[in-house]
Amino acid sequence: MDLFPGAQLTKRIMKYVDIHPNVLHALSHSIPIVALESTVISHGMEYPANVETAKSLEKICIDNDCVPATIAIINGRIKVGLNEESLEILGKREGTVMKSSIRDLPYILTKKYSAGTTVACTSAIATLVGIRVFATGGCGGVHRGPDWDVSADLKALFSCPICVVSAGVKAILDIPKTVEALETNGVCVLSVGCEDFPAFYSRSSGVKSSLVAADASEAADIICTHFETLSSGVLLANPIPEKDEIPSAVIDLHISRALKECEELGIKGKDVTPFLLKRVNDLSGGSALKANIALIRNNVSVACTVAKKTVEHQVYLFSDKIE
Repeated sequence: MDLFPGAQLTKRIMKYVDIHPNVLHALSHSIPIVALESTVISHGMEYPANVETAKSLEKICIDNDCVPATIAIINGRIKVGLNEESLEILGKREGTVMKSSIRDLPYILTKKYSAGTTVACTSAIATLVGIRVFATGGCGGVHRGPDWDVSADLKALFSCPICVVSAGVKAILDIPKTVEALETNGVCVLSVGCEDFPAFYSRSSGVKSSLVAADASEAADIICTHFETLSSGVLLANPIPEKDEIPSAVIDLHISRALKECEELGIKGKDVTPFLLKRVNDLSGGSALKANIALIRNNVSVACTVAKKTVEHQVYLFSDKIE
């Protein structure tokens, strides 16, 4: 298979990658594509809400004339676009289902495990095949507390030319430090329709946004210019809809308690975020999960607007077709 110049796949890498026929067709015919991550399926929600949510996100893409490309690892194969069986494997956590950041890929592929891919890993894989727009719930970042715990998501945004549409960063993080780390690494952080940087469950974090787009359409124009001039990524910070948000004063109480419990239990590394998200949802009586689903759906809708508007940009960069 001859790949267009924007895809960095080689024959060596291709032996590990399966591209869904719908995604392959979209890549070769300049149809807008929205990449979707899979840790929300494998580690972010319980079954069957995780699979139902994943399907609803893909439907939003289709209803908006975009092709969904949910990215995951299934039995040692990188999948760009999932079928029903793969969604069930992740959702039910059948067999060994891990959480894969970039560093984990060789291990998971060699051991033939399955995995949900983080923002960092999804960004890297999407970039490999030439997908430029990616919707997630919340990006990772700098964790709270004295320990040096920084998500690889930040590094991926610096090194991958991709637009990540996210409700800011996860509220369990140290948001001011995360925003500062993004700026230090030269990542374009663009908020949509809000002067404050969004805080996942809440519309405002109290941190002022340095760059603001009036709406998704204007954001897409800025992102196209970014891709024409720079090789780094963009974090498009899209606030949760007002009707679905949880006030920061309310959610912060749950987060503080969950953080304390996490420390007391000695939970570290990649296990921290899944624990905190689940515990915060339990403490909120399930309202955190409802907000999480609402913000992801909203992010996918905005990502579709961006993807459609950047199609001409993709054609310009990747004019050769896949035969």
